[in-house]
Amino acid sequence: MSIPEFIVAIPARFAASRLPGKPLRLLGGEPIVRHVARRALAAGAVEVVLATDDARIAEAVSGLGVAVCLTRSDHPSGTDRLAECAAQRGWPPGAIVVNLQGDEPFAPVSALHTVAAALAASPAPVATLATPITDSATLFDPNAVKVVVDGTGHALYFSRAPIPWHRDRYAVDRVSAPESPCLRHIGMYAYRAGFLATISALPVSPLERLEALEQLRVLEAGQRIAVALAPEPFPPGIDTEEDLRRAEAAWHAA
Repeated sequence: MSIPEFIVAIPARFAASRLPGKPLRLLGGEPIVRHVARRALAAGAVEVVLATDDARIAEAVSGLGVAVCLTRSDHPSGTDRLAECAAQRGWPPGAIVVNLQGDEPFAPVSALHTVAAALAASPAPVATLATPITDSATLFDPNAVKVVVDGTGHALYFSRAPIPWHRDRYAVDRVSAPESPCLRHIGMYAYRAGFLATISALPVSPLERLEALEQLRVLEAGQRIAVALAPEPFPPGIDTEEDLRRAEAAWHAA
């Protein structure tokens, strides 16, 4: 796999609803966001930028060689925060920007490389990752987002519902392991820098509102999203106190 030059941008805000102050919570004795920044640096990005609304979060990555972009606090999503960051940094429209969430301290470096390469190989303005679904519990879990992909490797649709729907089988069996091609979406994205302003300016779309999935805004606007298979298991991020306890246990076990 040829890895193109790419930027890693890390959106991180203080006021997380389920885990306030999340980027500054400690994992292995250090702030979560500091671990995330090290992941980005290990990936060999040409630039790593923390996009945050809080000086305390900015201070948490001091000494690592990470640039900091202080953004507004009223952004509704990390994508909107990155759009402001792209404008401030003056990135070229064609630059590849990998969005590494500030709560993903275990994100595999190979995943950053894969999503950047997927975007470079596609005419789409956005790329993301997916992994095969191997159990029915995940397929029918509305918290596990599913994606259907066309023959050229681009998303047809994302949903919290089980897709594709096996009409005959699911009428009698929703317990056995699902058949290919059931894919779970992994929420890591790469964007063309110039597209960040475009998506941020789009209004919330009807399907996005129904499914509560921001990526549907891109599809409803007639744009494409390239989808690549994740090269290795992608550990979950940290959203709750329970997630943080699990992450701490995993950290000490590693």
